[in-house]
Amino acid sequence: MKVAIVYNRDSQRVINLFGMPNQEKIGLKTIDRIASGLRKGGHQVVAIEGDKDLVNNLEHFMPRVVKGEFPGLVFNVSYGIQGQARYTHVPSILEMVGVPYVGSGPLAHSLALDKVVAKMIFKQHGIPTPEFTVMDSPDSPVSEIKYPAIVKPKNEAVSFGIKIVHSEDELREGASLIFEKFKQPVLVEQYIEGREVNVGLLGNNPPETLPPVELIFGKTGPAIYTYEDKTRQSGREISWECPANLPDDILDRVLETARQAFDKLGCYDCARVDIRLDAYGNLFVLEVNSLPSLGEHGSFTIAAEKAGLDFDKLVCRLVEVASARYFGTPSPPDISKPGKNVDQKLFSYLVERRDRLEKQVEDWCHVSSRTSDPTGMREAKQLIQKFANEVGLLPVEECTDERTVWTWQTKATMAKGVLLVAHMDVPIDLKAPSVAFRRDPEWLYGEGVGSSRAPIVCIQSALRALRSIRKLKNIPLGLLIYTDEGRDCRYSSKLIREAISKADEVLILRPGNLENSIVPQRRGWRKYRFKVSGSPRRLGKIYKKRGVLKWATDCLESFSKLTSKEKRFAVATSDFKTESYPQMLPHRVTADVIVSFLNNKHADELDISMQQSIKTKDYKCTLELVSERPPLKKSKKSAQLYRQLDAVARNWEIPLEKESSLSPSVGGLAPSRIPTICGIGPVARDVDTPQEAVLRISLMQRTLLLAQFLLTRAGNKMK
Repeated sequence: MKVAIVYNRDSQRVINLFGMPNQEKIGLKTIDRIASGLRKGGHQVVAIEGDKDLVNNLEHFMPRVVKGEFPGLVFNVSYGIQGQARYTHVPSILEMVGVPYVGSGPLAHSLALDKVVAKMIFKQHGIPTPEFTVMDSPDSPVSEIKYPAIVKPKNEAVSFGIKIVHSEDELREGASLIFEKFKQPVLVEQYIEGREVNVGLLGNNPPETLPPVELIFGKTGPAIYTYEDKTRQSGREISWECPANLPDDILDRVLETARQAFDKLGCYDCARVDIRLDAYGNLFVLEVNSLPSLGEHGSFTIAAEKAGLDFDKLVCRLVEVASARYFGTPSPPDISKPGKNVDQKLFSYLVERRDRLEKQVEDWCHVSSRTSDPTGMREAKQLIQKFANEVGLLPVEECTDERTVWTWQTKATMAKGVLLVAHMDVPIDLKAPSVAFRRDPEWLYGEGVGSSRAPIVCIQSALRALRSIRKLKNIPLGLLIYTDEGRDCRYSSKLIREAISKADEVLILRPGNLENSIVPQRRGWRKYRFKVSGSPRRLGKIYKKRGVLKWATDCLESFSKLTSKEKRFAVATSDFKTESYPQMLPHRVTADVIVSFLNNKHADELDISMQQSIKTKDYKCTLELVSERPPLKKSKKSAQLYRQLDAVARNWEIPLEKESSLSPSVGGLAPSRIPTICGIGPVARDVDTPQEAVLRISLMQRTLLLAQFLLTRAGNKMK
């Protein structure tokens, strides 16, 4: 599991610094020990300061999860940075953003920190606690106080400001110091002469009690555990006896009272209850520490070790009890022991390698294989070939030309099977600046990350997962990679058609749409090169007929007016260039015209209309078809294929919709008799722009979807 240790020590990264600053500091040694123990337990660990960057840092480390995958968990040892109820700050943020964590929630922390409210709750439920009063100001009346008494800040921990007083003068002196330093009311409670016992609790419903620890104060100094003692500044040594030497009847009462205090404050996972015993065997709960110290010399860790939990086992046990509280059993599955179910084995393989999935996308984004970059294309092809060899795919010679198309298949062959299609070129001009890979909490950015890189990684990870469970070779499967998407598949179309004709189903690994959609229907495109040329003209001279520039723009405008929503085709100009001599008006215009269409008949009619509209005796004018990409049309077979994909998606709670697209893909090369679905790749935005990005959770979701769908084509599943 991914475990983020969240703490407060050095950072003051907040919007503004104001209010009471936190004076509790966790030691670096303790953080390192926690991290080491968790790693030994098999967890992936990072330590993060609990400041204003916490949410972003957590999202980087533990992105959203798929069904059945344990989300990351926070090991919370944060004391807060400033302000009131500081223990509650990080848990409140985690509650808001939906991140599970070890330890009590905001409510229990706030009740435990407010010693007065905690004591009122104890009294309400019959839990013994010393008599007390509260001083709201330095001159508050204190006539009913019995001495000796204890003074301490109402809302602090770690024994800040605690002192034994024997008279009203000492009381007011101690209270004045607290008011001055901590700016809060003072709790005054009866001092209980006797023994002090700490009881650690671990777990939930009910919590387990650790062996009680008695504090041995010695003969010097007050018989209370001060802040100076805890930080080893008092000059005296406090020792511990564990388990405390208590008669059985008192031991039972101590442990049961500790459990009641834990329960009535609503604590989770762990806490330490401090109890005093007087000479007559009466016990009194002093307070509940809802965030017990995990320091090397703390009574909580001493008791845990006595119970058989060394430090490494203790921190791992804390993660286990928190996980059980959040997730229960048997769902989600234990990914380290997925059992014999083949679906779970496939799932386990993928989620255990989630970080590797994103790292592979990053590695691919570092490969520059733009459409017109033969050097980068060779490197990309070598990577694909290496992968094919790794998973045991065999080349399909008749569907490979070693220049723009490569096709492989499993031992079961691609005949009557599933064909996966993706491209490895990035359709960006070589002159355009490169885009570096980067990651934010929700998105992965990089050159070609959505159009090419993430889909390729999706395929690689799905096939590796299937191979890991020894099912890949049983699937009739083909993989086709082409390299001229940026040239409208001008050179690859023939072989792609041939490969598709051998398959029974085709999945095109183009990116999914932002609405988590896949695409069963795409419009086709025709790209025309429109050229107009005439005689050069001088600026300022009057001519009877329109100039080349005016005539060309009028033609282009007439093209756009042919757009028909009813017939579902559109015409637009995508590029426009002029040529002219010095100090002369343009004499030549070149423009690219794009026609988007769903029906070939309508596209042919449109072609005739445009060709007729450019006929003129005044200029040399041509409209040449440069490239054509046929539409991908809906069919009953494709609808059935979508339903099968949707069934897999619903089983794993992967969001999946279907939506038509205005842009073309190689799916249009498939005949209507072969069910074809496009947009199987991860959800992406701003494709083919410098802002291109892939949704991080979608990378995992679509990989799982592809792997589980292909598993249904593997014949009988393992039982």
